[in-house]
Amino acid sequence: MPSGARTVTEAPSGARTATEAPTSALTAAFRRAADRRPAPGPGERPGTAPDEGIGRLTPQRAEVLRALAACEDFVSAQLLHAGLLVTGSRVGLSTVYRTLTALAAVGRADVVRDTNGERLFRHRPGADHRHYLICRRCGLSRPVDSAPVEAWAERLAATSGFADVQHTVELAGTCPDCHARG
Repeated sequence: MPSGARTVTEAPSGARTATEAPTSALTAAFRRAADRRPAPGPGERPGTAPDEGIGRLTPQRAEVLRALAACEDFVSAQLLHAGLLVTGSRVGLSTVYRTLTALAAVGRADVVRDTNGERLFRHRPGADHRHYLICRRCGLSRPVDSAPVEAWAERLAATSGFADVQHTVELAGTCPDCHARG
């Protein structure tokens, strides 16, 4: 999500947490993404982007990919779809969900769950797997050094005899700004 953009969620305690999205910030980010559309390469149709390993890359999927890449923090499918609509896109919500799910499946998007269990997505620019520390109040996310977690998962797989071990680690806390506000 662009800086300042947030999604609203309800914490189990009833307190409002995570993210509220000012439309102007989202609109600006999605318009910037639309302005950065690359010229088609040899053999590409206009409006498509390089293959991300998610199957047929239609113009709609390419549009979702560009919008996700323009977001700096995690974003829900609904918020990403709303941002696309604000810029005049005709991409459907089901296309957004399918594209985000496909990107996550091939390691091109990181996924976390908010306090309500909703999946939030963030574009993964490289092949490296990342973990994030996320503020429970405002939704700010920061990548953390995941080498110790990866080493632990590899050791556990080796000592347990399990093969093809996967893991999910979600770290949540209160960022310095939210902590200072009490």
